[in-house]
Amino acid sequence: MTNTDAAQKSAVRFSIGFKLITIISILLLLSLGAITVLVSVMVGADVRVTAEENNFSVNRRSASEAELLLSMTRSNTLALLDTLDALEGVPGGVAAQTTDFFFERNPDLAFIGLLDEGGFSRTLVNEQFFAAAELDSSAAAAFAASRPDAASRCARGELVLLNASPAFGVPVLAMYCPRPRGGETGAVIFFGSDSLAETFGEGGNVSLMINDDGDILVHPDPSLLRAGESFKDDPFDKIVRESPDRRFQTLYTGAGGARRFGAFQKLTLANVAVITSVEEAVVLEGVAATTRRNVFLTGVVLFLGVLCIWFFSKTLSVPLKNLAAAAGRIENGEFEVKLEAKTRDELGLLTRSFVSMGRGLAERERLKETFGRFTNREIAERALRGELSLGGETKQVTVFFSDIRAFTEISEKLEPQEVVEFLNDYMTRMVDCVDKTGGVVDKFIGDAVMAVWGAPVSAGSPARDAFNCVKAALMMRNSLREFNKDRGGPRKPLIRIGCGINTGNVVAGQIGSSQRMEYTVIGDTVNLASRTEALNKPFHTDILITEDTWGLLKSVLIVEEMAPVSVKGKEKPVRMFAVVNLKPQTGKLARPANLKELRTLLGLSAPDLQKVDLSGEEKKYKIG
Repeated sequence: MTNTDAAQKSAVRFSIGFKLITIISILLLLSLGAITVLVSVMVGADVRVTAEENNFSVNRRSASEAELLLSMTRSNTLALLDTLDALEGVPGGVAAQTTDFFFERNPDLAFIGLLDEGGFSRTLVNEQFFAAAELDSSAAAAFAASRPDAASRCARGELVLLNASPAFGVPVLAMYCPRPRGGETGAVIFFGSDSLAETFGEGGNVSLMINDDGDILVHPDPSLLRAGESFKDDPFDKIVRESPDRRFQTLYTGAGGARRFGAFQKLTLANVAVITSVEEAVVLEGVAATTRRNVFLTGVVLFLGVLCIWFFSKTLSVPLKNLAAAAGRIENGEFEVKLEAKTRDELGLLTRSFVSMGRGLAERERLKETFGRFTNREIAERALRGELSLGGETKQVTVFFSDIRAFTEISEKLEPQEVVEFLNDYMTRMVDCVDKTGGVVDKFIGDAVMAVWGAPVSAGSPARDAFNCVKAALMMRNSLREFNKDRGGPRKPLIRIGCGINTGNVVAGQIGSSQRMEYTVIGDTVNLASRTEALNKPFHTDILITEDTWGLLKSVLIVEEMAPVSVKGKEKPVRMFAVVNLKPQTGKLARPANLKELRTLLGLSAPDLQKVDLSGEEKKYKIG
């Protein structure tokens, strides 16, 4: 594609329909998008405030219930122990009845043990709790024995609350209450936390209770309690411990990277805190759902708008697309376009003008095609554009000559019509090789072909032009072998050719008069190429190149140097090279790899240069 073609294609990048749809779509997106964003921001802010208030309220409620449960458990247990101390020595089993009645009224309270320096001095066991949970009451004693630090703190007057769930297998709390009486230092109260945990999960808000060691005491998920999980690794634990406030709420990033609203309240008992949190994404899920609905509505409105605009734009775009398609066909050489002007407006006028223009271009193309049959197409196009005039310029080109061996003898054995038919077939194949490699057929001289690479246009460098010329000669060699497959005999004799190639400076341009001119190249380079072609006969070769051409292509060709030739008009002998093949790109040996193999392939024998008789020809060269 030329630069002009590319400019024409890039000149119309967007159709009218596309532009209309784009403009209306942008307006709709801006308006509906702005409304969606404003609604999302405003509603999101309100939802955020409501969520913070709700989370704080849930935290206060959970903390109140936790503090009430702990206070009642502590006070009721101490009241029971005081009562039992008062009933000590009263006959009739009143103390046992009082204990049973207490456990009936407090079914979640599982075990009470009075501590002294040696462990439990007395124990009160709720057998129904352990039976219902299929547990052994010895778990209480085992847990107390494993935590002497809690007993020491209790002896110093601290109220300690621990998670005993790992020892029991069910959610159970152990409360160490100071109660100095005689040799006793306090009481350990084991009670279930299921009822409290049920109130700690409300909607998306999750509450939990931790002690001063960061152990999770109460949580809606009992598996965390049985595993004895800690809250220390959560970023909110540091906020709770470092805050001087008893209750506080903030937005923080949790351990999993999710942003959460977190609220806490520190209880007055046992130095524990109740924490309530909810994920920001959960809070704003309603806002996100509303945004999604708004986006969907925007898409529906946009789709309907685009649909209406699309139908409207059809009244403009369809005729314009037909004209654009016609322009494309004209660009590809289909000048006879069939368009019907259906309207009497500017589009109809443009359509009629297109049809008239196509007819004019078709006539011009027929003229160029006819002219191109008698000369090169590139030259014909330049002539039609008025770019060629008398005169020339010096260029470095590669000149090619080819000739059919024994053509006079062949033509004498054939009828004139047969000569013309086989020459047309032969020339078609040879010219095709020239065209495919960017060469220009300068002229036909009987059965000979003269072609040039590098004028009027070049492939970019003399070396590239020379390579294309040699490549064309090799293509002719292969094409001629295909041509000869169906030949043989007196009416279809085998055809052999010789090709001569030379590179050098020539004068290229229009030669002739203002009434009749011909584009050609002249100079010593042309003469040497012609004489090089003639040397194929005594050398028994099919493609010969001169030293000037070989110097440009020595890295890509397999050649064999022939005997030097003294050419008329040249002071020094000219080095000649027989072209065998192109050098392989992969390192694999190419066939033919040498001149012997090539001659075998072409059915030629090695010559005896000493016996070559040049007496019948003009003394234009001398071998050796």
